[in-house]
Amino acid sequence: MTDTLEAPGGRRGLRGALSGGSDHPHYKWVALSNTTLGMLIATINSSIVLISLPAIFNGIHLNPLAPGNVSYLLWMLMGYMLVSAVLVVTLGRLGDMYGRVRIYNLGFALFTVTSIALSLDPFDGGGGAMWLIGWRVLQAVGGAMLMANSAAILTDAFPAAQRGMALGVNIVAGIAGSFIGLVLGGLLAEWNWRAIFWVNVPIGVIGTVWAYRSLHDTGLRRPGRIDWWGNLTFAVGLTGLLAAITYGIQPYGGHSQGWTSPWVLTGLIGGVAVLALFVWIERHVSEPMFPLGLFKIRAFAYGNIGGLLAAIARGGLQFMLIIWLQGIWLPLHGYSYESTPLWAGIYLLPLTVGFLAAGPIAGHLSDKYGPRLFAAFGLIVMALSFGGLLIVPTDFNYWAFAGLIFLNGLGGGLFAAPNTSLIMSSVPAHLRGAASGMRATFQNAGMVLSIGVFFSLMVAGLSSSLPTSLSSGLTAQGVPAAAAGQIAGLPPVGTLFAAFLGYNPIQSLLGPQLLGTLPKANADTLVGREFFPHLVSGPFHDGLVIVFWLAIAMALIGAVASLVKPAAHQAEPAAD
Repeated sequence: MTDTLEAPGGRRGLRGALSGGSDHPHYKWVALSNTTLGMLIATINSSIVLISLPAIFNGIHLNPLAPGNVSYLLWMLMGYMLVSAVLVVTLGRLGDMYGRVRIYNLGFALFTVTSIALSLDPFDGGGGAMWLIGWRVLQAVGGAMLMANSAAILTDAFPAAQRGMALGVNIVAGIAGSFIGLVLGGLLAEWNWRAIFWVNVPIGVIGTVWAYRSLHDTGLRRPGRIDWWGNLTFAVGLTGLLAAITYGIQPYGGHSQGWTSPWVLTGLIGGVAVLALFVWIERHVSEPMFPLGLFKIRAFAYGNIGGLLAAIARGGLQFMLIIWLQGIWLPLHGYSYESTPLWAGIYLLPLTVGFLAAGPIAGHLSDKYGPRLFAAFGLIVMALSFGGLLIVPTDFNYWAFAGLIFLNGLGGGLFAAPNTSLIMSSVPAHLRGAASGMRATFQNAGMVLSIGVFFSLMVAGLSSSLPTSLSSGLTAQGVPAAAAGQIAGLPPVGTLFAAFLGYNPIQSLLGPQLLGTLPKANADTLVGREFFPHLVSGPFHDGLVIVFWLAIAMALIGAVASLVKPAAHQAEPAAD
C-alpha cells in the first residue's frame, strides 16, 4: 500500500476513497476516522451509565440502595464491561476468519439498534432495570465487535512507520471515551435520563452507513473452523470469575463482604477451573480461538501485562474519584446531592484533557523513537499522580486536585498508544484480529476487576473506622445509643454505594419515626448536606490510602513490564 497523501483527481479521488477502493492513498485516513468514531462511542457507553445511575434509577422509580436492588445496581455497572471482556477475543478471531470489516460493521449496526431499545424502556421498578440490563448486554456485543476489530483494521491499513500514530489516535479516543462518558453522562442526566442512550443514535446511524460504504478488508483472511469448546469454556470461566469478584463486595452472613458466600466461592473456584480447562483445550485444538503461542512473543505478553495493570488502576481511580466528589467534596462545597453527577463530570475534565493532550503526541513520537520508553514513562507519571492524591486532604483545594488528575491523565495518554503499538506490531499479520481482541480482553477485564478489587479494599478500610465514626456522630446529634449502634453495625458497602451515587443515606437509615423524635435542629443537621460527608471523610481517606498504594504498585510493575526488550528474533519489521 502506497503512503503518499496526494490523490490524483482531487475531490474525485477522495470520493473514491470514501465509497470504495481500499488501495486508494486516502483509504487509511478514512479507516482511521471511522474506527476512531466506533471506539469512541463504544467506550463512552462503558462509563456514561456510571455517573448517570442516580438519574436512571429515579427515572424508573427504583431505590438502588434497597437491599434487594443492589444486584440491579451491580449489573447495570458491570454487565456491559463483563460481556465486552468475554467476547472481544472471539469476535476478533471471527474477524480473522470472515473479515474484520464485516464484523466491525455489524457491530456498529447492532450498537445503534440497541441504543434505540434502551431509550424506549417501557417499564418501572425491577422490570425497567431488567430491560436496561438485558439491552445493555446486547449493546455490549456490538461494542465488543467494534473494539475487537478496530485496531486490527488500522494495523492492516497503515504501514509500520505510521502505525503508532494511527493506533495512538484510535486508542486514545477509546480510553478517552471512558472519561468523556463521565462528563457527558453528568450533562445528559441533568436533562433527561433517556438522553443518555438517545445520544448514541445519530452517531450510530452515521457511523454505520459510513462504515458499510467506505471500509474494506485489506488484511489477510484465514478461513477456518470456530473453536466452539474454546469459546464456551472461556465465556463460562471468565464470566464466573468476574461475576464472583463483583458479588464478593456485597455483605454475606454477618460479614461486611461476601467472600465466604458459597456462590462467590463457586464462581471463583469454578471459574478458575473452567479457565484451566480452556487453556488445555486451546493447546490441543488445531485452530484455537485464543492463540496461546502469541504469549511466547515478549512484546505481546509483557505489553498485555502492563495494559491489564494500567486498566485496573485507571478503573479504580474513576470509581474513587466519583465517590470522593459526589459523596464528600461537592456536598461540603454547597452542591445539592441532585446536582452532584453533573458537577462531578465537570470537575473531572482535567483528567480527560491530560489524556487527550498526551495520547496522539506519544503515538507519533513512539513511531520515531520506539514505544517501550514512552509506555514505561507514562505509568511512572501515573504512579506519581497517585502518590500526590495520597497526600491531599479529603476536603482538598481544587486546583491541587485538578493538577494531580491532569497528571494522571497525562501519564495514561503517554502509555496507551505506545503500549498498543508495541502489542499489535509484534504479532503475525493473519492473527491481528485475535491479538486485538486479546488486548481488549485484558483492558476490559481490568475495568471489571477494578470494581471488585478497589471496592473490596475500600470496604476493608471503612470497616475499621466507619462504625466508630458513625456511632459517635449520630449520638452527638441526639440519636439514642442503641439505634446509633445498630446503624453503625450495618455493612459499610451500603454507605460506600450511597457516596458513589451521590445519596445522603442518613434519612433512610434513621427513618421518619426516629427523626421525628429528635429536636428539629438536630434532625435538620442529620439530613443536611454536610453531616454525612463530614462523617465519612475520615474513614473514606483510610480506605483511599490502601487503594492508592495498590494503584502505585500496579503502575510501577506495569512500567517494568513495558521495558522488557523483545528477543532478537522477535524484533519488529520496519514495514509490512
